[in-house]
Amino acid sequence: MFARAEQQMLHLARVYPIDRLLAVFRRNAGLDTRGAAAPGTWEDFGHPNEDAWGEHDYPGRENAQTANLLRGHYAGHFLSMLAMAAAAQDDDTLRAKVTDMVAGLGEVQEALAATGRYSHPGFLAAYGEWQFSMLESYAPYGEIWAPYYTCHKIMAGLLDAYELVGNEQALEIVTSMAYWVHKRLAALTDEQRQRMWSLYIAGEFGGMNETLARLSLVAAEPLFLETAHFFDQHNLLEAGQSRTDILTDMHANQHLPQLVGYVRDYEVTGDERKLDAVVGLWQQIVPGRTYAHGGNGESELWGPPNSVAGDIGHRNAETCVSYNMLKIARLLFAHTLDARYLAYSENTVHNHILGSKRDVNSDVSPEVTYMFPVHAGAIREYDNVGTCCGGTGLENHVGYGNGVAFEGEEALWITRLAAVDIDWREGGMRLSLDTELPADGAVVLTVSEAHGEDERKLNVWVPTWAGAEVSACVGDQSYTAAPGSFIEITRTWAEGDTVRFELPLAVRMDPTIDDPTLASLAIGPTLLLAHSDITTPLSFPFDSLRALDGSLRFDRSAAELASALRSEGIIEIGGIEFEACGSGREEKFHMYLRRADAEIGFAGATSGVPNRVRADGATLLSALWSSGGFASRAELLARVRSEALASRSEGLLSRDEFVRVLEAASVADYGQSANAAADTLALESALAEFDAMIDIPPAVVIEVDAEAAASGWYTTAPVLSLRVFDLAGNDANADSAADAGSVALRAEVRIDDGEWATYTGPFVLEHEGVHSVVARVTDARGLEGRSAREFAIDTKAPEVSAKLKRLGASVEITLNASDGISGVERIQWEGPGTFWATFQEAFVRALSDEEQVIEFAATDRAGNEGRRARIVLPRVND
Repeated sequence: MFARAEQQMLHLARVYPIDRLLAVFRRNAGLDTRGAAAPGTWEDFGHPNEDAWGEHDYPGRENAQTANLLRGHYAGHFLSMLAMAAAAQDDDTLRAKVTDMVAGLGEVQEALAATGRYSHPGFLAAYGEWQFSMLESYAPYGEIWAPYYTCHKIMAGLLDAYELVGNEQALEIVTSMAYWVHKRLAALTDEQRQRMWSLYIAGEFGGMNETLARLSLVAAEPLFLETAHFFDQHNLLEAGQSRTDILTDMHANQHLPQLVGYVRDYEVTGDERKLDAVVGLWQQIVPGRTYAHGGNGESELWGPPNSVAGDIGHRNAETCVSYNMLKIARLLFAHTLDARYLAYSENTVHNHILGSKRDVNSDVSPEVTYMFPVHAGAIREYDNVGTCCGGTGLENHVGYGNGVAFEGEEALWITRLAAVDIDWREGGMRLSLDTELPADGAVVLTVSEAHGEDERKLNVWVPTWAGAEVSACVGDQSYTAAPGSFIEITRTWAEGDTVRFELPLAVRMDPTIDDPTLASLAIGPTLLLAHSDITTPLSFPFDSLRALDGSLRFDRSAAELASALRSEGIIEIGGIEFEACGSGREEKFHMYLRRADAEIGFAGATSGVPNRVRADGATLLSALWSSGGFASRAELLARVRSEALASRSEGLLSRDEFVRVLEAASVADYGQSANAAADTLALESALAEFDAMIDIPPAVVIEVDAEAAASGWYTTAPVLSLRVFDLAGNDANADSAADAGSVALRAEVRIDDGEWATYTGPFVLEHEGVHSVVARVTDARGLEGRSAREFAIDTKAPEVSAKLKRLGASVEITLNASDGISGVERIQWEGPGTFWATFQEAFVRALSDEEQVIEFAATDRAGNEGRRARIVLPRVND
């Protein structure tokens, strides 16, 4: 299933000219660009006035003319991609491209050193050294752009070229760069470095600590480990170690690469505090900030803890974040053997990563996503030449073999089931894994070579999504394992031995951690995306379709649906079309669906009884399945009776409806034999309890005509109505007495602390702010039923303004926003050569020979995003 994305990216690797990647470096160094155009967007030529500035040449922010200040990062990723692909494919053509690119970078490094302008001959960049010196003066994003981030990408590409392809020149270049980094940072105090790393985007350094820790071993230079420690961010490490959550509103991809570095540091030093810190920080992200496809973050920032539904916006799940989360997950599994990291990895690779690659060949673009949004009616926006996610995307789709297996001398862990060949060198074995997952659950592992007579242990992971315990056969021996654990087989292996097993596929519902009514749908490892152009959540009858174990049952089995999804690309379930998240398609989609069962039903069979809402917001079905599946039919039926009686106590079931619900539950097909006599006795006992209930009040439900935003706020004024029920009589019909204006029932409503008012019909709740609405209904006996709901309403976007201060040839820009209802969530801005970033503090833009347009807008906590306002900066001589 990964082959289409891998082959499409390999095509780009083979045809894209190396001269284009080197163009920005060559021009900066005064070398011939050979007529090559730069890749473009973020990876484009800078302003000629600043190309060659050294650390002391910066003319001050009043006179600085700069552009494309992240240039060089994309080339570093491309070099990593070429090295990874050359090694995995054993491709001499790709090795030659690695050689050419490394040689070109070496020429640039030598040319820069020959100028004498820079602080150390190891300096290598596609811009001058001034960005690093300005960072040491705490310049914000907008004046500089993450210089150590770009440095890391170049160094990582060179180190990959050496480790994966054996290019000795790459090691020489990256080693010289590391000495330059050490010289710069060793001259600073710890306090200076901590302040630098805390700066939003400007202080972002990627995985500098990871590359330096690796390089300290490869180059046998302990000094580089000291350099790696210069990048320790103390408050982040302390928060991880103490399990203190400080992640809210932090820039996710600024800090995740650091965690990779902390684990690499642990591997070199044995400092368990760093490993423990990463484990602690991971627990704050997964599952409490993680979307169904494995992504996290909104507008690149983490939201509050345990907030998934509540943090859905329109710019969720930066793809770079999942790239780094996967690195962390693989490292943490290698050191802990904790299978929860495998569950995250499998889900994210199958869904966010695979789905981030458009299903198309391109000669010029990686055709990957920046954000992989999760809101209702979202669409993937591919391309991303030159962006950060364009860079990581290059690597993502030639690295599908990463994390398939982990080896030790006496044991092998197979951790992702895909059709691959595995060379277990330490164990003296080669194995072939054959499977058509996710379309088919059959798995065959064959030993193609085995050397030695010693016993060796194979551990084969059974994914958490497997629908039941798995039994594997090796000859006439069998081994069992539960979902989320390993099939453990220890024996003396011989060529031709096979391990065979079948993973039961199931269709499952996964509710969000903070809103159980919002859920995703999946078959095995495949997340399903529903097709619809509407922009509010689609409703889906999850609970009435559940089988005994809590999985979902349709007119086709999970295996049949999975097979059809592979062959047809689209399947229909419940009248809705779905695609696989990893399809690379371009339709609008819904990753989450709203749990909405209009009628009470069991295993696909309906009772015809409305699934009414209780005073606490639950329904009979949502309460029934709140704890997941059931071990037996008898356990489920007992819970149905209990929940039906609870609904009756609130006046939400008549006697006739009560019987229909219990009978529907008893005749549903759960795959276990029924006991008719026991069912009859249970029904009689339940009816006796039902009939013993007296003074059953009427019921009232507050209904609203629209969905709240993901934030929980209503961004348009909602229209409220009351629905009342008087089902005390044995023969009452569900809706015949549901007229709120009936003379037999008196319905009233109160808003906040106001007076009770007679309900006469639907009304608009138009007052901004948070309001409590209480409804009550009274019958002729004087019995009263009540319900209450809280509504948060903010229909207006924040007001924005900008303050400009002329500084010679530059302008200082301060952006402001105000919102007196839900409050301002963030201000974002974009200008020439930058991206749609979050405003943190005043920044300076250099004026140029052309007018510049700065666009900005604010979003409030309700989710209202204002129209983009514009500032037009004057020409430098105006």
